Amino acid sequence: MEILLIEDNLILAKGLIYSLEQNGFKVVHKSNIEESKVFIESKKPNLIILDISLPDGDGMRFYEKEVKTLKIPTIFLTIKDDEETIVKGLTIGAEDYITKPFRTRELIARINKILLKNKNQIIEVKDIKFDVDKMTIYKNDKEVILTSLELRILSLLFFNINKVVKRSDIIDKIWEWTGNDVNDNTITVYLKRIREKLGTDIIITIKGIGYRIDEK
Repeated sequence: MEILLIEDNLILAKGLIYSLEQNGFKVVHKSNIEESKVFIESKKPNLIILDISLPDGDGMRFYEKEVKTLKIPTIFLTIKDDEETIVKGLTIGAEDYITKPFRTRELIARINKILLKNKNQIIEVKDIKFDVDKMTIYKNDKEVILTSLELRILSLLFFNINKVVKRSDIIDKIWEWTGNDVNDNTITVYLKRIREKLGTDIIITIKGIGYRIDEK
């Protein structure tokens, strides 16, 4: 998967490129609109991360004039955090809008979600299907009924398919979703229930680290 990073802050860009490449992405970096325009005229990346304030123009205007018609999923990454700008960015068609400073893990999770959604609306692993848009799980085309929290945990694994999701990250996410503190034993119980309801052990345990679902 190739990502075009359009960012004029070279220190930020360098750190972000490293993190993205560590997560298996190929990154092309451009620091202004002119270079970016030339690049997308010859190549179509899988996703664009676009700063709004660039030295030679407005990133939103560039998106509207050059990127939108190419239907390249785009995330605005910017220091501008006023409601009007955020709403405009999402209204004109961007997939997401993230303000600086940001957490790299969260950005990568959002990238994975966007790429999965645009790549395939339904992810299949063995006899389990995950409908990304409907957030619904099926086994042999019959819906598997999960609680809201079980579904969120399972979707976290699907959105990070082929990658290990750490137990600590699941704990953090449960706190973010519910406001409840949980421990390792609670995570073990949740995963046990999810596995029982699926009836197919697609969830791989990485001992002492976390869990992973592999795309076949």
